[in-house]
Amino acid sequence: MLTAAVTNWTPTETPSPPAEDADRVLARSASTGDVAAFEALYRRHSGRVHGVIARLVGGHGARAEDLTQEAFVRAWQALPAYRFESAFSTWLHRLAVNTALMELRSRRSRPQASDDEDALDGIGSIDSAGHVTALTMDLERAVATLPPRARAVLVLHDVEGWKHEEIATELGMAVGSSKAQLHRARGLLRTRLGGHA
Repeated sequence: MLTAAVTNWTPTETPSPPAEDADRVLARSASTGDVAAFEALYRRHSGRVHGVIARLVGGHGARAEDLTQEAFVRAWQALPAYRFESAFSTWLHRLAVNTALMELRSRRSRPQASDDEDALDGIGSIDSAGHVTALTMDLERAVATLPPRARAVLVLHDVEGWKHEEIATELGMAVGSSKAQLHRARGLLRTRLGGHA
């Protein structure tokens, strides 16, 4: 199974300096109210923003779409205060993660509803690089069925590269709880993927 994943794997390109420079130019224009520049930024980054939000909230359905739009509205509103200390893509990505985390926090305060159907809606859709593999579909499906906090810790740690201290701060938990949730999530994934995770 791992061999198939490696065979189908296509390296994702990291933004080259010209792409970062283009983002910077567009962000500067958008920060002064240039709607066309902001639309260009949206087209460049909406796939990645949607991807991280969908993974964090556990689905590719209408709620993930709504949160993606909400993240871009927040970006538009916050752009005048953006200080260009980090790459625009990094700043936007962090804003998207925070938007998804706010959704997860608000879910905790509401009565539990079954998100299984929404969580599985759209699983196996084409990723931002335009690829779908059976392993990706299985993994996405399994991640979507994890309990929300375990899923959030797994995505933030293993996919987004956050440290446990950052996760603990953002999710309002102890560092030990973050580590325990990650261990739990990985165990559940191994079980759900039939021991291949």
